[in-house]
Amino acid sequence: MDAVRLIVTSRRALAGTGGTPETLTEVWQAQALAQAIGSRLAVHGPPELRGEALGLTELAGRGCGVLDAPQLAIEDLRAAQLTELGDARQTLSYLGGLLGEVGIALVGLACAADDEGTYWQCMEAIDAADESRDRVREMLRKLTDVDQRLTEKEAG
Repeated sequence: MDAVRLIVTSRRALAGTGGTPETLTEVWQAQALAQAIGSRLAVHGPPELRGEALGLTELAGRGCGVLDAPQLAIEDLRAAQLTELGDARQTLSYLGGLLGEVGIALVGLACAADDEGTYWQCMEAIDAADESRDRVREMLRKLTDVDQRLTEKEAG
């Protein structure tokens, strides 16, 4: 499935969660999807993005690692359904939005946490989501820089 469709599906699923376990599952799904997208960009994306894409893969993997892995069938794992990236800029733009929503959902969970374990799990996941989003922003900036250089080259 196309990356943007998977991201939209994740955003809807995250928005539709009702409780802590469901929200943490969707946060994990979003981080796993970010990890898969980062991995694909590192291998098949524009050369300018490869270093940042590897960083995204690492950070999103950390985001998955701080959360308890949900018990999902392989067909329910959105990251495993990723078949194509499509336009890198559009994919990264949508992914940045998803990671922002993940952070907001985690802040809500942390504020309502009944136990310290859940609170700290959320805090670490917030940090990973925020750093992942920063990496996505940096990749978008690099794409803009490449576009500007190409425009200047064509005009000059």
